[in-house]
Amino acid sequence: MQTELQITVRDMDHSPALDQRIREKVQKLERVYSPLMGCRVVAEAPHRHKHQGKHFSVRLDITVPGREIVVNNDHHEDIYVALRDAFDAAKRQLEDYAAKRRGDVKNHVRVPRANGGAGEAEA
Repeated sequence: MQTELQITVRDMDHSPALDQRIREKVQKLERVYSPLMGCRVVAEAPHRHKHQGKHFSVRLDITVPGREIVVNNDHHEDIYVALRDAFDAAKRQLEDYAAKRRGDVKNHVRVPRANGGAGEAEA
């Protein structure tokens, strides 16, 4: 990664185990798409529901050439499950982005159609 990983933890205990898990997840993302320029991870426990308990939220801001990929608000009662879900979503977005950059995704070219009559709407 070209810039340092930024990890922010809010309203919950910050543990070395959590940091390690985040670093492992980021390393896996780098294997999916290696020219990552930066990654910011925010893990927090924003809501304190009386009946539902704590729900953890994870936000990822991943910078790649020409774009920023954002995964936001993956909530779960377990911070590690919230991390897994957020990084899985980021992985899917990175795979799609990488496929487009390689040209693996076809760009559909619209074929102009002749206007068959005055009553037809344009597509």
